[in-house]
Amino acid sequence: MKRHLTLLITILLLGLVVLAGCTQAAPAAAPADSEAAAPAEEAAPAEEAPLLVAINKSADQQYFIDLQNAFVQTANDLGADAKKFDAKLDPGLGVSLVDDAISAGAKGIAITVPDQTIGPAIAKAAADAGVVLIATDDGIVDADGNPVPFVGFDGKDMGKKVGEAAAGLLTDSGWLDDADKKVGVLSIEVQTLSVCNDRTDNEKAAIIAAGVPEDQVYPVPYTGESLSAQDAAGPIITANPDVTNWVVFGCNDEGVLGALNALGTAGVETDNIIGVGLGAYEACKAWAADQPSGFKAGLFISGLDVGTTAATVLYDAVVNGVAPEANSYAPTSIVDASNYQDVMDEISLANCSQ
Repeated sequence: MKRHLTLLITILLLGLVVLAGCTQAAPAAAPADSEAAAPAEEAAPAEEAPLLVAINKSADQQYFIDLQNAFVQTANDLGADAKKFDAKLDPGLGVSLVDDAISAGAKGIAITVPDQTIGPAIAKAAADAGVVLIATDDGIVDADGNPVPFVGFDGKDMGKKVGEAAAGLLTDSGWLDDADKKVGVLSIEVQTLSVCNDRTDNEKAAIIAAGVPEDQVYPVPYTGESLSAQDAAGPIITANPDVTNWVVFGCNDEGVLGALNALGTAGVETDNIIGVGLGAYEACKAWAADQPSGFKAGLFISGLDVGTTAATVLYDAVVNGVAPEANSYAPTSIVDASNYQDVMDEISLANCSQ
């Protein structure tokens, strides 16, 4: 009997131990539940995407539209935020937009300045804020005269190509050998802009080398827009009624287009005009429409190439610490009505039909 009692007590004690273990297990679940309900404080916060900004001097021109769109797309593809702004050919607005971009937290800025004289001011603002600054298309320098890293085209090479194309077309035309014809040249120039002077100086050198007397090359100052070129070219055309045949080149397609419009207003036939554009985005519209045009050729430059390169250079500088090269050049090539469709990119071709 005593032995049975001992066994019973042992069983009861074991039961109490098991019961105690069960009752202690329930509170253990509580910390797990509270962890699930609490925010994950240990998780590292996601890095904020850097802001890259493109500012262009005349963002309603097709070239700059392409540049800015490519800039934004490339920046986004790389993982950055991007914004684009138009300085509207206003130097004061250009400075303000740089200040606004810095205030908004921009880590990198690409700018085509409305006036190169603002270079030192915006270079200082960017340097003081620790913001990477690059110049697109139009070179600028800081207060010490040091060039700001540049993305765009080689202006002298561009002018050389346009001038040689114009000279070749002029030679093939036979106008210089015809005693009944007098050739005049309209050089459409933004004379306050060094990159434009690089282009038109080389264009004029090539056409003079082809045999056009220097006094028959007429500079036409303009602001970079078609209407400005048209207004400036009109009086020059009127003042030279003895010129029967015209060669036209300039700093961009808009300048050549404006001069061609002025020649049309003056009654000059397209067969008596050799216009060579710089950009080809205006020239190709007449070619796509199969219309007679004074545009006989153009140097194709793509804003897409510059926008893509600018965004990539800024991203590498801001995120990867890669210092921008002093100069990053995009390619160019001469096109005409016979080959523009084979050379120009899809977006540019789409713009040709507008």
